[in-house]
Amino acid sequence: MPHWEQFTTLVDTALDPALDATVHDVLARMRALDGALPPHDGVAVFNRVYLAVTQEVDLRIDTGGFTDARAARTLDVRFAERYLAAVDAMAADRRPPACWRPLFQMRRHPGVRPLQFALAGINAHIGHDLALAVVDTCRSLGCEPADLEDEYDRVGDLLVALEERIREELMPGPDLLQIADPLTHLLGSWSLERARDATWTAARALWALRRLPDVAEEFTDRLGTAVGFAGRMLLTPL
Repeated sequence: MPHWEQFTTLVDTALDPALDATVHDVLARMRALDGALPPHDGVAVFNRVYLAVTQEVDLRIDTGGFTDARAARTLDVRFAERYLAAVDAMAADRRPPACWRPLFQMRRHPGVRPLQFALAGINAHIGHDLALAVVDTCRSLGCEPADLEDEYDRVGDLLVALEERIREELMPGPDLLQIADPLTHLLGSWSLERARDATWTAARALWALRRLPDVAEEFTDRLGTAVGFAGRMLLTPL
């Protein structure tokens, strides 16, 4: 299937309510992965992080933390479906999007630390999948990206807060040792906030290109490749 057809098909299936997953469905998939994967596997490390994120988003939605709960829930599910589709592609010996390939290729490398795995997964998911999930959500709800900006920003703020906690949990130690550690310098070159801003621009561009599938194909390919390159740098063995 040509890439643009795959992109269109994945988006158009979101229009059928019968195919809608729920937050509980995607949480169940992530919990199953958590139980099936070895704890030190790079995908398992990211999966644990993303499971915590999705649980927190679900809690915020249920407690009124989002202005439009339906939009927030749809974005949350569409976002998770992109990650799970990449995992399914890898399990079926199909090529996942380029943004995910470095993590899948390096997932068992002994020289890569857990924090690198976690942030490489966040990079792939935020830098590529989130832009496509915004388009998926707009298709599902019949809205424009601007209508989702508030929910997008709230999810992004939550991700930034969780990223700080992840860095603290996965890179413990005295501040002086952290400053001297090459991992500190490697990870200092990547910013979730900058990635989130770039992704919003990419989502708006993809929405504008939705009736030009050949251009959307090229744009999506380039986006995945660029995000994958950043992920490969984050996974540099230390």
